[in-house]
Amino acid sequence: MTTPPTPRNPTEALAFALRGIERTSTQALRHTAALHETVLELKDLALRQSTLELQRLHPNPLNRAGRQCFSQSDEDGITLEILRRLGAGAGIFAEFGVGNGLENNTLILGALGWKGFWVGGEPLAFDCTGLARLTHLQEWITLDNLGQLTTRGLSLIGANTVDLISLDLDGNDFHFAEALLQRGLRPALFIVEYNAKLPPPARFRMPYDSAHRWAGDDYFGAALTDFVELFASFGFTLVCCNAHTGCNAFFVRDESLHAFQDVPRDVATLYAAPRYHVYRRHGHPTSTRLVQALFAR
Repeated sequence: MTTPPTPRNPTEALAFALRGIERTSTQALRHTAALHETVLELKDLALRQSTLELQRLHPNPLNRAGRQCFSQSDEDGITLEILRRLGAGAGIFAEFGVGNGLENNTLILGALGWKGFWVGGEPLAFDCTGLARLTHLQEWITLDNLGQLTTRGLSLIGANTVDLISLDLDGNDFHFAEALLQRGLRPALFIVEYNAKLPPPARFRMPYDSAHRWAGDDYFGAALTDFVELFASFGFTLVCCNAHTGCNAFFVRDESLHAFQDVPRDVATLYAAPRYHVYRRHGHPTSTRLVQALFAR
């Protein structure tokens, strides 16, 4: 080990001391950053284990199919299992509220040959122009333009019906779901975000507000009870609430219930409580190239 030179005066001594402090501080910061990363990874692993246990113990067998591919948590696996039971081939989807296009409930359908349209106020992280099976309408959604956006989206993909709808807009979801159903849309599967803070039979539906911006609090959407009654009036039945977060409710048409005879009918049993702990990182980050490739052919 090389012996550092002896300072020749107080100024050199002070400079030497400051360099030592700087080196020590840098090393400490690096150590702290590495420790923080390790703690976050352990948190993800613990969350994964608790999720698997929740899925295993939930009385609804559909929750055991939960899996995250591109969805926020376990919605992808539930969607795939429901579609499998329905015997659904490649169909048409519509999703309202898709963020930047790298995390939502219908991305996985691109790998199954589905085509569809997205609507949302945020620009996509990639250019979907020219993609064979995907169209994006960047619009702020209101009750005044919802019908027109739906008609335009279907027209752009050359369709006149839709097989799956996903709705997650952090506010007016109940009113938008009602409007879509009133237009006569009857998808095989309809996914909506519910306000899980209100377990059945509690009721709540946020009054319609075209200017609503979610503040990150509990003022949004509607209680599960309200959604169940709304969908029942149009011939749909709840078959699942995702166990990981308690965010999304899955409804199928009544004539398809023969495929879900093992699913409980009691809403309180199907209900999943709020558990808004999501993975900081799940596998490799979603790339724009993969998303584009899913819808390009």
